[in-house]
Amino acid sequence: MQTNPLDGLHDIIAPSQVSWWPLAPAWWVIITLLFVALCAAAFWFYKNYKFKKPKRYAIDLSHNEQSAQTLHIILKRLVIEYYDKRLATQSTANWCNTLNTLTGLSFTEHELLSLYNAQQTNDALNEKLRQGIKQFKLKEPVHV
Repeated sequence: MQTNPLDGLHDIIAPSQVSWWPLAPAWWVIITLLFVALCAAAFWFYKNYKFKKPKRYAIDLSHNEQSAQTLHIILKRLVIEYYDKRLATQSTANWCNTLNTLTGLSFTEHELLSLYNAQQTNDALNEKLRQGIKQFKLKEPVHV
């Protein structure tokens, strides 16, 4: 009788469990890209937060202020901070146009000139200036 050639074979040995560590190079690339993206996003958010800090401060100041002249000065300070000092020192007509562009509201020369009257208590103008501070556009292109 012939012997079976399969009888000389050993039993099947199962492979050992494959370890997840060390990671494949592709995973290191993915982890590095995610880390760089997270750092870039954190830097962008921090920079944006710092950029908008003067506007947040101006809004806080405007809530407590009752004088239209002081609210107007806060608006001028915002223009100086975000744009240029020359924009805040324009004539009344040009300043009106600049405010209209940057706030989205419609200020008139008469309203701005009434700020310098001795007996002015215009609550509507106060509210309009507060609204202008809230709606102040930070990245609007303004050509001097």
